Amino acid sequence: MCDALYIHIPFCERKCPYCDFYSVAADEALMDAYTDAAIRSLGRAPYALAPLDTVYFGGGTPSVLGGRRLSRILEAADARFGIASGAEITVECNPHSALGRELSILRAAGVNRLSFGMQSADDGQLRRLGRLHTAADVVSAVETARGCGFAHFSLDLMLATPGQTPADIDRAVGLCGRLGAEHVSAYLLKIEPGTPFDRQGVTAACPDEEGQAAAYLHAAGALEAGGWRQYEISNFAREGRVARHNLKYWDCREYLGVGPSAHSFVNGRRFYFPRDLRGFLASGGDFSRAVDDGPGGDAEEYLMLRLRLSEGVRWDVLAARYPDFGAENLREKARRIPGGLITFDSDGLRLTAEGFLLSNAVIGELLG
Repeated sequence: MCDALYIHIPFCERKCPYCDFYSVAADEALMDAYTDAAIRSLGRAPYALAPLDTVYFGGGTPSVLGGRRLSRILEAADARFGIASGAEITVECNPHSALGRELSILRAAGVNRLSFGMQSADDGQLRRLGRLHTAADVVSAVETARGCGFAHFSLDLMLATPGQTPADIDRAVGLCGRLGAEHVSAYLLKIEPGTPFDRQGVTAACPDEEGQAAAYLHAAGALEAGGWRQYEISNFAREGRVARHNLKYWDCREYLGVGPSAHSFVNGRRFYFPRDLRGFLASGGDFSRAVDDGPGGDAEEYLMLRLRLSEGVRWDVLAARYPDFGAENLREKARRIPGGLITFDSDGLRLTAEGFLLSNAVIGELLG
């Protein structure tokens, strides 16, 4: 049964020029109205979820909403579904907006994990990425979070940005280590169509495919050497500190999403709220307004998601979840994949670090 909840907070102080996630400018009246609509949406959700094992506030910039509003939404989730003892409850924060008072409120409300959008340890690169914070702000935010009682946090790094060098990556990884980050997400910069970076032609200033591959492999090696184990294409964690919420996505488990642009997978169906804050407010987050996105959870989707994980697909688990799926055809296709991209044995099938770089092509070949 579904035991994961995602809440999309569609507000930012200023939108980053590379970002394609749905968000609008933070406005006090709009944020009050959204908080009320999210609470109504949770109260009206026509789904029987198990007590929540994970709750994730993503965005946008959830910390912009403020501790009291976020706490109200979390209380509503608890009242509607219940929150299990030991649940992982995460809030994404930008370092410059993670203020002590707000974090204290969140910690008192039960939030126990923070994800900071660090991106780089170099102030010049941060300015080039349109970020409002500095490397010193990251240090201050983490120290403040620890002072508020937070022990678990993740830091984001962006790779293959204009002018980034291997030494820059090493400095960022080193800062993650000095700050005691248990989890690091390392993403290649992707210039999305229609974003300011796209209109500015920033792609021309970014590394080519070979340079992107070099940056990714260098970061993966530095993080592994620093004690973070890679468990997903872009995610690395200390022992026992994987992101439980995101792991549910990659294991093709069900989850409920609330807010404009939030996606859900419940009772075998996928659906989502449109990228429309005004519409969400007008309907009070009515799930009848969500757009049906078809069935989900079949064997091919499971394989596609699991192959994002370092653990990959185990034949015994695949057979138990999908007894009618014939794995021999998959094995035959795996035998034809070029060397160095996958590991294929009697236990299962996994992509290598080099395979992760070509994951879409490799997975397409396996499932095609």
